[in-house]
Amino acid sequence: MYKDYSWRTGRSCVFKNFVHLVFVTKYRKNIFTNPMLKRLHQIFLETCKQMDGQLIEFGGEKDHVHLLVLCPPKIALANFVSKLKGKSSYILRKEFWPIIKNKLWGKRFWSPSYCIVSCGGASLNVIKKYIEDQRKPSEKKHVNQSIRFTGKKRDSRKKWLA
Repeated sequence: MYKDYSWRTGRSCVFKNFVHLVFVTKYRKNIFTNPMLKRLHQIFLETCKQMDGQLIEFGGEKDHVHLLVLCPPKIALANFVSKLKGKSSYILRKEFWPIIKNKLWGKRFWSPSYCIVSCGGASLNVIKKYIEDQRKPSEKKHVNQSIRFTGKKRDSRKKWLA
């Protein structure tokens, strides 16, 4: 698993976007065996890498799986989830069809719903305080300074031109 949790960079952004995902099987059927969970882990690792994300942690039981992923901001989370569920469903049905064919309702593998929770970073109280502080109006001193320098240019010695 990926152990470096430092900030990552994109073309025009810096991010650390950890997301906890939970996928359940259709009608919460007990489908997964240990070999299937191991294969799912491989599929999710490969798919996350293909989408410039990273699978940090994976775990599952007979009817659901948990993933902790680092998702790049250029990809919508719904698209990320769709790719993970679609590819894993296709491969598991292809490789384990004799085991799962009697447990599925039709050909649906995953429930269409999922749980997604953002993780890491500051606590909600810290973020709330930060956002509340953003609402404070600018001090008159700063407003006057902005008005004074609007449209003015500097010379080569960084002195303001009149």
